[in-house]
Amino acid sequence: MSKVSDFLHTYGIRLNTDLGQHFLTDEDVLQSIINAAEIDPTDHIVEIGPGIGVLTAELLKHAAKVTAIELDDRMIPLLKEFVRSQQPTTCNHLSIIQGNALHVPLPATPYRIVANIPYHITSPLLRHAFLEGTAGMTSKEGKENFWIAPKSMTLLIQREVAENICDKEDRGLLTILVGLFGSAKLIRKVPPECFLPRPAVDSAVLHIRCFEKPLADPATIEELFRLVKIAFSKKRKMLSNTLGVFPEIAERLSRLQIDQKRRPQTLSVEEWIALAKLKANT
Repeated sequence: MSKVSDFLHTYGIRLNTDLGQHFLTDEDVLQSIINAAEIDPTDHIVEIGPGIGVLTAELLKHAAKVTAIELDDRMIPLLKEFVRSQQPTTCNHLSIIQGNALHVPLPATPYRIVANIPYHITSPLLRHAFLEGTAGMTSKEGKENFWIAPKSMTLLIQREVAENICDKEDRGLLTILVGLFGSAKLIRKVPPECFLPRPAVDSAVLHIRCFEKPLADPATIEELFRLVKIAFSKKRKMLSNTLGVFPEIAERLSRLQIDQKRRPQTLSVEEWIALAKLKANT
């Protein structure tokens, strides 16, 4: 995809890798992202970190609307120009927000997230989308604190992080977070040579098909993450040395017949929910 390097050279742009700017240059990977995203012609797509618009232009071929959130203000005019050159008939379906995606409220109507994101924001972005995105908003029916999940998230992220999210044997915090809100699948691995400039790590396309609603209510989720943070503060320690030192939590473990010799990464999302519900229901 020499058009990317040619475009950057024409405008004299040097990419800021501190902002995670590694532009995708491989057409096959680009199509893998589009195919994995399962985009419907009526969909609203939110893209984080569009850069000059390599993925944006492709998204506009498939979706009714694309909202691109870009932190680097240098990229905004270039994004408009590149997309206009690639998609002159659909570029008016693009809305651009200049700002930090972690501080931008996500749509209050159904949407999908499709993005090649800066790798250092993977964890905060997942928390933002699942726990903060539309918090505090009011629905048309007048219900406060209603929450709209993305229909799906298709992300190009660091390979190790993608594999950890999908790991059901050695779970981490992100595995549990994602498991509460959706089902994750690693689509494909992506080597460094598919980017400009090349990142220092391998990448992967991750697709999360989100549930219509979380597996637990807000009170249970709040308690669940309280427990998870305690347990994973010493991930390799047995539960007896973390959660088990609190008598009330030890009682819950006993009631659920969860062996305190187990380590936190071995507990399923369902077990964490059951453990949290005992507190939420009291």
